[in-house]
Amino acid sequence: MSSPFPFARPRTDAPPPADGEDREAPPGPAHTGDGRLPGDPTVQDRIARMVRVDQAGEYGARRIYQGQLAVLGHRPDAAEIRHMAAQEERHLDYFNREMVVRRVRPTALSPLWHAAGFTLGAATALLGPKAAMACTEAVETEIDRHYRRQLAQLGQEEAALRQKIDDFRKEELEHRDTAIAAGSAEAPAHPVLTAAIRAASRTAIWLSERV
Repeated sequence: MSSPFPFARPRTDAPPPADGEDREAPPGPAHTGDGRLPGDPTVQDRIARMVRVDQAGEYGARRIYQGQLAVLGHRPDAAEIRHMAAQEERHLDYFNREMVVRRVRPTALSPLWHAAGFTLGAATALLGPKAAMACTEAVETEIDRHYRRQLAQLGQEEAALRQKIDDFRKEELEHRDTAIAAGSAEAPAHPVLTAAIRAASRTAIWLSERV
């Protein structure tokens, strides 16, 4: 009998990337801030926003997986969630260090993301393993788009940050592809569920950059 919780590494016949995005990182400008207009954030402020929102996003992702594992972690085939959670933990550790080095304040909304992330992970897991994977698919789709926008703004003087963001982006795409391979499209009300989670993710990104 096939497993009702069919986590698997991304298949070679996995569906193409969502929204037609390119797997390669978009080229960045020669210098961060090229094309900046009067009234736009300074380069320093722009970088601070990036680090702040990325730290918040990775923290939220960790909480989502913690919520999923609280519900599904007893299953032997939940190892894939643990694998993805471990990668998110590594991403978070990097941005935590960057915040200290660059003296970037965390978002004031961290307590909200602490609760909301766990609640989202647990609630989708309670709907079933495929709903949990639909949550991963939706969140990682938006994170890929978000990281691509950042890569298009970062110049070569931020080569190390660019490389890390692109490395993390590729791992987020692996998470999304794993979710799709596990049958995320078969989740209850998949179009509505993923659309709602994607919209919430975009809102969280916008707020965490600014608040």
